[in-house]
Amino acid sequence: MSRHIWDFHGGIHPPENKKQSSETSIRNPGIPDRLVVPVQQHIGSPGKPCVEVGQGVLKGQKIAEANGFVSLPVHAPTSGIVEAIDLHPVQHPSGMDALCVVIKPDGKDEWIEHSGRSDYNSLEKKAALNLIRDAGIAGMGGAGFPSVVKLGVKPDQKIKTLILNAVECEPYITADDRLMRERAHEIVQGLQIIAWLIDAKETLIGIEDNKPHAIEAMRQATVDTAIEVVTVPTKYPSGGEKQLIYMLTGKEVRSGGIPADVGVVCHNTGTAYAIKRAIIDGEPLISRITTLTGDFVADKGNYEVLIGTPVGWLLQQAGVKSTDLHRLVMGGPMMGFAMHNMTVPVVKTTNCLLVPTQQEFPDPAPEQPCIRCGSCAQACPVNLLPQQLYWFSKTKEFDKAAHYNLADCIECGACSYVCPSNIPLVQYYRFAKGEIRTQQQEQRKADHARQRFEARQARLEREEQEKERKRQERAKAAAAKQAEKKAAPAAKPAPSTAAGSGAENHGQTDLTKLQTAAASTMKRYKEAQKALLQAEKNESDNLEALRKKVGQLKDKADNAKAAFIDAKSAESKEPPALSSIKDDPLADLKKASADDFAAFKQAEQDLAEAEAQGSSEIDTLKQRVTELKALSDASKTAMKAARAKEKEQIQQKNAASDPVKTAKMEVAKQQVLLKKATKALQAAKDSDGGETEALEAKLKEAENLLEAAENTLKRIEKEHA
Repeated sequence: MSRHIWDFHGGIHPPENKKQSSETSIRNPGIPDRLVVPVQQHIGSPGKPCVEVGQGVLKGQKIAEANGFVSLPVHAPTSGIVEAIDLHPVQHPSGMDALCVVIKPDGKDEWIEHSGRSDYNSLEKKAALNLIRDAGIAGMGGAGFPSVVKLGVKPDQKIKTLILNAVECEPYITADDRLMRERAHEIVQGLQIIAWLIDAKETLIGIEDNKPHAIEAMRQATVDTAIEVVTVPTKYPSGGEKQLIYMLTGKEVRSGGIPADVGVVCHNTGTAYAIKRAIIDGEPLISRITTLTGDFVADKGNYEVLIGTPVGWLLQQAGVKSTDLHRLVMGGPMMGFAMHNMTVPVVKTTNCLLVPTQQEFPDPAPEQPCIRCGSCAQACPVNLLPQQLYWFSKTKEFDKAAHYNLADCIECGACSYVCPSNIPLVQYYRFAKGEIRTQQQEQRKADHARQRFEARQARLEREEQEKERKRQERAKAAAAKQAEKKAAPAAKPAPSTAAGSGAENHGQTDLTKLQTAAASTMKRYKEAQKALLQAEKNESDNLEALRKKVGQLKDKADNAKAAFIDAKSAESKEPPALSSIKDDPLADLKKASADDFAAFKQAEQDLAEAEAQGSSEIDTLKQRVTELKALSDASKTAMKAARAKEKEQIQQKNAASDPVKTAKMEVAKQQVLLKKATKALQAAKDSDGGETEALEAKLKEAENLLEAAENTLKRIEKEHA
């Protein structure tokens, strides 16, 4: 019973023009004088060169390593010398440059040692996937997506159907057609490897009915297998992945989804062939079948071309004269793009080079206004509204274009082909897609920056709250201590001067011992900590013992310091000898501020040493620096407040003892302030500033204050005359 074929919406029937290149066998054009191998020939991150200029390489040797999950290595197409590693024009519509490894062949074409695994069933599937990744295999149907990513099916995804996309629906291109005619058995072997890797329940090969020889060859190669060869009607773009899946299974892949979501995996003919060569023969992807066609090509046909072969050299081998070039297209006439640089190399996704004549491909007619005929909507295979997308793209209303599912456009060119107004619709869609990608990248950057800012603000707020909490605790402790001092009875004089002196000396001796012990223990702890940091840097074997020793010394140092602080606090509460009584709170605050600042600077030094040595205690030391900084700031603020209060008291005392002198000082102060206000106003007028009114008001206020101070001085001088 024949399989039911579903028909997708839209599609067109352009002239096929395939016989020009499909009737001759695959040929080998040879090895060029230079091979220019881009390190990125796939979707994802570019490879990282792993060879140096002047280094000799063998055929199949890795010259660039994969640089991430969605990335692939690149291999030398033949033996030779690495001549350069620099930027070079590559296969891109814009003619952009990219990093390439330039190899000068030595003519020996000498392989590295390699061997395959015909018994691949005995391998772990993960090991087989690694072999495919190491071979640098990307999808060879056009997109260039790393095949290993597609084959790495998630455990929760059950794949029912594996489809080999052998449709090759675009006009002129016959690379897959000739590959199936001549190497069908190897393609089937690669397809069986894929089916084993993803555990597919059924395997289908979809081929358009305009390839009778390829259909027969594939049927012969699958006689003793469960693989089914299915012919589909010739219609462009039946080779689109989602279109082919719908035609063979009736399943529709949702917008933004992937075939695995509906239990299907789809691979290209060239990809299956490359997987067979990688697993069974042990050969990386270093060449591909490329169609050379167009009326300017004398020797039309399909060539097995080394990756990195310059396009200009290849066309010369096919009989193309540089003077005859009217247009050069990489890919087919529907989805390909024009190139203007003959040094661009062939890459893994180069399935066709089209060199048409003026009569074959005349210059495009001028774009005319849209007449709203609706032909584009009828031809669209994805059921989009091309006319609306055109208006949104042209007027740069990218949000609306995205809302109308612009991302689902496969850029097949069917809409442009049927447009009677000659509007290059696909070019508008590509422009809009690029702008949307740019906006999304900028939005992601902005979101990331906003998240970092919000995290920083939250951290600063937490630190400020912690500082405030500690400040309140210190204030509470100071208030309690002050209340305790006021409640204590008045100090009594010592029974005898000699006895008092002896007790004082004894207390000082004990306190000094505790201070010395605390300093000694802290020094030992610091030395052990430095030894641990050095051992961690040198990756020593006795790290655990050192960490334990550091912990013990830290406990001892903390205990010794606490004992010293308790003894000092207890001494301050005892009534001192009459000779030692001194009421100087400012001196105490100065000493406390100096001690706190010294502790803060020492903590900063410890942090700098830890960061230089890569210690694991950096976060702890940063927290300690923050705490000591807050404590130092609080001590400094208290000292400044006490100093200001003392200064005010002195001024009041001086004013009481010599009011005339105090009044003169106030006059001098107001004269200085008046002079400053006058200069500020003049500077603002010279610069044509807009704050002159406010400055004039300040000047007037300064004049009034000076006048009041002078009147006060006159009054006081008159009183004391």
